[in-house]
Amino acid sequence: MRPSKHPSTRLVCATALACATALASLAAPVAATTSSAHAARAATAHRCSTSGLVLWLNTAGNGAAGSIYYNLYLTNLSGRPCTLKGYPRVSAVNLAGHQIGAPAARETDKQPALVTLGRGVTATAVLRIVGAGNFPAAGCGAVTAAGLRVFPPGQSTSKVVPFPFQACSRAGASVLAVRTVVRNT
Repeated sequence: MRPSKHPSTRLVCATALACATALASLAAPVAATTSSAHAARAATAHRCSTSGLVLWLNTAGNGAAGSIYYNLYLTNLSGRPCTLKGYPRVSAVNLAGHQIGAPAARETDKQPALVTLGRGVTATAVLRIVGAGNFPAAGCGAVTAAGLRVFPPGQSTSKVVPFPFQACSRAGASVLAVRTVVRNT
């Protein structure tokens, strides 16, 4: 486009260019402020305590090659934002709450990342339960577990999630494996 020789057209172009420059300079600080605000919220959020979380299991699992995968949910009901990072510790328990067999192994295909949970927000850890019938009877000692004892990442207190399933009572046979927590999308 050829510049116009008319002064009014040049004035309009100069004004438009000045406006575009001003808007561009405003956009960068807004983006920086938004990411800074998010980082500040994450930095001020406390680690999620067991007492502030509701733990539950989606019992509609997906099966594959002798295993069933379930979503273990951790919902923040503490009333303030909190963070989780890593793997929950999970084990099968009997009706008295005593551990049955080996605790869950970690499936380390994904690196743990910091997950910030606002009030009412849920994180997920995928839990794999291998059918006890896949192990030799003598090495497994199959029993019915009453549920799962779950320690949220970084916590020393646990909650029990009721869920009956077949577990191995022998420590050498692990029917459980867990993945790192991720934020629900």
